[in-house]
Amino acid sequence: MKYIINSVVFLLVLTTVHAQIPQLGKAANSKVINAMTVTEKARLIMGLGMIIPGFTDDKLPPDTSKAYNPVDGSAAVTYAIPRLGIPAIVLTDGPAGMRIFPKRANESSTYYCTAFPIGTLLASTWDGAAVKQVGLAIGNEVKEYGADVILAPGTNIHRNPLGGRNFEYYSEDPLVSGKTAAAYINGVQENGVGTSIKHFAANNHETNRQKIDVQADQRALREIYLRGFEIATADSKPWTLMSSYNKINGTYTSQHYDLVTTILQKEWNYKGLVMTDWFAGDDGAAQMNAGNHMIMPGTKSQYEQILKAVKNGDLKMSTLDANVDRVLNLILQSQTFKQYKYSNKPSLAANAKVAKTAAAAGFVLLKNDHNALPVKTGAVNIALFGNCAYRTITGGTGSGDVYEAYSISIADGLEKLYKLDKNLQQQYNAYLDDAFKKIKEPAMFLLPREVPAEKIITAEEVAEKANNCDLAILTIGRTSGEFADHKPDYDYYLTQTEKDNLNMISNAFHAKNKKLVVLLNIGGVIEMKSWQDAADAILLTWQPGQEGGNAVNEVISGSVNPSGKLATTIPFDYTDVYSSKGFPGTPANNPTVVQYSEGIYVGYRYFEKYKVPVLYPFGYGLSYTDFTYSNIKISSAVFKDKLVVTADITNSGKVAGKEVVQLYLAAPAKQLDKPVKELRGYVKTDLLQPGKKQTISFTIDKRDLCSFYEARSAWVAEAGEYKVAIGASSADIRLNSSFNLQSDLVVKKVNNVLAPVQKITELK
Repeated sequence: MKYIINSVVFLLVLTTVHAQIPQLGKAANSKVINAMTVTEKARLIMGLGMIIPGFTDDKLPPDTSKAYNPVDGSAAVTYAIPRLGIPAIVLTDGPAGMRIFPKRANESSTYYCTAFPIGTLLASTWDGAAVKQVGLAIGNEVKEYGADVILAPGTNIHRNPLGGRNFEYYSEDPLVSGKTAAAYINGVQENGVGTSIKHFAANNHETNRQKIDVQADQRALREIYLRGFEIATADSKPWTLMSSYNKINGTYTSQHYDLVTTILQKEWNYKGLVMTDWFAGDDGAAQMNAGNHMIMPGTKSQYEQILKAVKNGDLKMSTLDANVDRVLNLILQSQTFKQYKYSNKPSLAANAKVAKTAAAAGFVLLKNDHNALPVKTGAVNIALFGNCAYRTITGGTGSGDVYEAYSISIADGLEKLYKLDKNLQQQYNAYLDDAFKKIKEPAMFLLPREVPAEKIITAEEVAEKANNCDLAILTIGRTSGEFADHKPDYDYYLTQTEKDNLNMISNAFHAKNKKLVVLLNIGGVIEMKSWQDAADAILLTWQPGQEGGNAVNEVISGSVNPSGKLATTIPFDYTDVYSSKGFPGTPANNPTVVQYSEGIYVGYRYFEKYKVPVLYPFGYGLSYTDFTYSNIKISSAVFKDKLVVTADITNSGKVAGKEVVQLYLAAPAKQLDKPVKELRGYVKTDLLQPGKKQTISFTIDKRDLCSFYEARSAWVAEAGEYKVAIGASSADIRLNSSFNLQSDLVVKKVNNVLAPVQKITELK
């Protein structure tokens, strides 16, 4: 009896002790944090590590072996502390769709995801509603496959055409970048899963990305490279933000207090979690002190750095606790914490339709002489040339890759509506089947994959096709991916084989009074001036996702009227881009520094200011119909707090279509040098039937008038006349008006931070 009583007492004591251990979600975060050991705190603020070639187990943080990853192929899993009710949550790549492994050991089920169009294509829609639909679809897959956060979107600026990750990013303009990112984020997060806007900031190159020092002045950083992030975080509240690899003015971004805390968390009032990029920086304690709340994926050395810094006082416990609190807040939002019973059956069929619709909406019709497009469906016999017509590149490699169940090539799509030359089709398929067999898989799954050289065709073959086919379509393709920037030769410029093939096809078909259409299956800008005259029509399809071929057939046939516009300028030549003089940095053989000597003059801002002609301007894109702009009205001739500009857009052509209407402002420039004009708003019309009109409205607020004045550490609107320009591109202005600001207006005073350690010199 005595034994039984003692046992009951012991159990009651044990239960009481256990009940006193605070549990996440049931007790205040502060109590949960107080119950943690220092080692648990140091472990919670980093992931479970990552096993990659050359990275041995002894470099992993402790207790990694105990981890379980429920989503095979995800990018990371956080650390769990079961005794405190803290589960592990799952983070997954990437921008163009969820990237997880499609098959798992000892399972018959598959886990394919939808490959959506690349970021540059999404931006080319200029349509927040369409981008949000993509986000909604991606969020559905993240949620139903059991992940909690997707590491996207990428929001860096297209500074240079050779940027290796331009395909992931949106635009050369921060307004388009920020608004597109916000639409993506809002769509994803409506599913109750999170996003991670990245890479903060100035990650505009891949060469030596983990150590390159970006040297830029405060104005360039504030107006161009940070502004898109500022817009996106204000308009969408992303759950997390990822700091980048590079340094800014001498300090790693993940260890840069003024970037991560002063600007992001204090000035912008960002309340989400900040994490590092994978293996970024060189000091875990410094990353904690800078305001990164989580270090990814986590290493043993970073864990030890943090414990040592706490012990010697270099990292205050209050700072570590604050970072732990952000991690806990992220976990509390997660579907894992809420014990959502995910199905592993997302809406793949419906999501594929979203991918197709978005792809077609972002195609940009660059040229269309003599109405070469659209092409009537039916008995049209097409000679389809180009490797990528048959093996269409759906997206980029690396973290932006997606394992999709299928992809519709351009050939697959076109043969649903047209007759393709079978002999040519067989030749390309045989060539590519053999070529791909000879290509070795990359050493690491994230690395770019090699692609076959373009198939060589003969003049005799082309002449025979010109005799027997009604139309030639040639696809020119380029891969994109992480770890390397593009090269001018045989990447930005066409290869000799591509030039020869293009010229042979053009000459042969034009000799028979037949047309050549060129499709561009690319992730970034390439040189076009030297060959564009050989084509009757040029359709920029970017890397359109798994439904790309179906989207192409819709636009080629005219069932969808192209409405995409360029979110990045296409110059005459690479050397016309100012940053070409110093990209990707110095010294040339192993760059460690890159100076942003052009300041704010990136993209159209540079070309217009210095009167450099371009091939296809920012905002440009043709349609199968025409639009008339009229009746501009401005709510006040004098600016006070805000004003409204309206204009009427009429479809004056013969088929239904959508138009992207762009508003630019030219500010007074007596006190500070200013661009000729800057994009301050855009609207995509509804689908307008011929003869129909829509009134478009823009609201201009104080911030739209501002430039960043370094000497005053402030966003200032200068008194004087502001010119309003509404147009179809930066070079095609249809309507003009103006208003006045009667006195200087200091809109926002900020901290004097991010100044370069040395003068930014102009490149010669």
